[in-house]
Amino acid sequence: QVQLVESGGGLVQPGGSLRLSCAASGITFSLNVMGWYRQAPGKQRELVADITSGGGANYADSVKGRFTISRDNFKNTVYLQMNRLKPEDTAVYYCNTVPLPLRIGGRNFWGQGTQVTVSS
Repeated sequence: QVQLVESGGGLVQPGGSLRLSCAASGITFSLNVMGWYRQAPGKQRELVADITSGGGANYADSVKGRFTISRDNFKNTVYLQMNRLKPEDTAVYYCNTVPLPLRIGGRNFWGQGTQVTVSS
């Protein structure tokens, strides 16, 4: 069974840091480009970072220079180090395959995500 389990979110002050983790199972992890997405209330889900099996990374302009994506293919885990957090980073964060989200039975599959709240 395919499973994506995000963790590491929480409540932090502006300027603070968090490190998110995503444990994947049921896929050939090392062969997939993986990414972190986020969705804030009332807004569409957006891709904020992705990483190839070899470690090449891309970032949305809104997070470039502040976020770092990494992966451990042996542990089947993707990480997102978030520094200098801003209130506008508040969202539920999800991991998934890129460019298309993981598909099960012809339908896109998403995990539960992890809530990140940046507030004073």
